[in-house]
Amino acid sequence: MKPIRLGMVGGGNDAFIGGVHRIASRIDGRFELVAGALSSTAEKSKASGAALGLDADRCYGDFTEMAKREARLKNGIEAVAIVTPNHVHYPAAREFLKRGIHVICDKPLTSTLADAKKLVAAAEKSNAQFILTHNYTGYPMVRQARAMVAEGLIGDIRVVQVEYPQDWLTEPLEGEGLKQAEWRTDPARSGAGGCVGDIGTHAYNLAGFVTGLKLDSLAADLTSFVEGRRLDDNVHVMLRYQGGAKGMLWSSQVAPGNENALKLRVYGDKGGLEWSQEDPNYLWFTPHGEPKRLLTRNGAGAHAANQSTSRIPPGHPEGYLEGFANIYNEAADVIVAARDGAAPDHLLPTVHDGLDGVVFIDACVWSSARNAAWVKI
Repeated sequence: MKPIRLGMVGGGNDAFIGGVHRIASRIDGRFELVAGALSSTAEKSKASGAALGLDADRCYGDFTEMAKREARLKNGIEAVAIVTPNHVHYPAAREFLKRGIHVICDKPLTSTLADAKKLVAAAEKSNAQFILTHNYTGYPMVRQARAMVAEGLIGDIRVVQVEYPQDWLTEPLEGEGLKQAEWRTDPARSGAGGCVGDIGTHAYNLAGFVTGLKLDSLAADLTSFVEGRRLDDNVHVMLRYQGGAKGMLWSSQVAPGNENALKLRVYGDKGGLEWSQEDPNYLWFTPHGEPKRLLTRNGAGAHAANQSTSRIPPGHPEGYLEGFANIYNEAADVIVAARDGAAPDHLLPTVHDGLDGVVFIDACVWSSARNAAWVKI
């Protein structure tokens, strides 16, 4: 089967996440990048497109021009990856959705709750698919953990602890010309949440994906430790889930010694699970009253959900790029099925998961502004 023709909005030469999306889309040979509006200016977009080997006439100055022309072309793009700062997600996605072009969008869904609701409406109105790249849900051991929870192996969940600390914003890099720091600390481009929107949403989504729990209420304390920083760089959130489980979430970008230390611990009345993103091929399972057991990616005792997202034998490391590629591989399945009018069963994050994440950000900001008051979701 021919690769799906893919376009990209954002992700030019100096954009980290654009490169990640391109690599992930190619790993299984399911996509081919053929067009792009890769930067905020036509000149930069064309330069980035030339560096990637795109035809000059398919390197666009803006996403609206791209959506209009590609929709008219016989060999136009079938899907678009949106990898821009948050404030562009809604207007860009809207242009492609209304023309029936499938959207693969980076998280968080949008920079505001109002835009998130409008994007949900646009996605529901469109005949195109919408996939949100919460990439950590693509890790094999995360899929294993989710399956074990669903099968009742840890019993009724009581406690959820999730954290995502980094240290890269310990100093005011946004004032030193670093592009990635500039937009993430700018409310106009990032939205009302800084760290909570950038990585706190990953932690929140991961906890919900593995446990299947729905949030009832939260109390959040958001702090900007770096002087002059306009958005939060450290987040503490207490979580109350429907059904009675309790949780704690910590995300920080000012925690020296931490790189991308996303960790999840889930405890039920029959046992517990522990997973770390920096050691992603392992999952600790502890049945209550028994020794801890180390489960491995594609190894002995691997669940089918683990095996189906593994590419190589156990002991050979798989990680960030492969987990991201699993999202793209499953997105391809969904897009191919849509050609035939089918609706395959999948675990991909949808536009509704995106809305849930923006609701979480909005509630955290509201709570913190009121001295960590409890907020009903």
